[in-house]
Amino acid sequence: MASIQVEVARYALDPVVSRLQVRAFSTGMLAGFGHNPDLSARDFSGEIRVPSDGPAQGSLELRVKAQALVVSSDIKEKDRREIERIMHSEVLESAAFPEILFRSTAVAAEKTGEGQYRLTLDGDLLLHGVTASQQIVAYVSLSEEQVKAWGDFSILQSKFEIRPVSFAGGALKLKDELKLSFDLVARREK
Repeated sequence: MASIQVEVARYALDPVVSRLQVRAFSTGMLAGFGHNPDLSARDFSGEIRVPSDGPAQGSLELRVKAQALVVSSDIKEKDRREIERIMHSEVLESAAFPEILFRSTAVAAEKTGEGQYRLTLDGDLLLHGVTASQQIVAYVSLSEEQVKAWGDFSILQSKFEIRPVSFAGGALKLKDELKLSFDLVARREK
């Protein structure tokens, strides 16, 4: 019996046009003032692999440098510096855990149109030195030359042994849940 050879197209993420964002939600006395910090990843890389028989057997690997997460909310510069200092030294502990990594382990694909899919990616998320299973739903537009993927998902900081953090003497605290959103563009490798 002859084996069927499946070609796999490899696409490299383009961080210049891609976007990764994290929204934290506040609680406490100052929560009513809309202090829900938005963070953006500035330094990340990754690869999407898509077999010629479709994305159901594909994979995603995404690497983010923890130190490259910055506050993207429109806030005072002093507040921005303080939030980033606390985020990197006390929350993410970026020096000890420099990389955030998602690697898919299974993909389910539903075709929604020509070159359009709704993917459910099961995988492992490494954050703060802890690896936990994570499911991500992504909407994908696939062509010969590029892949576009977008969506959002939530994580709990406690799942990754991240301690709750507070600011302003405890008047502003962050909730356990974080909402992550992504708009990724990957270009086919030659």
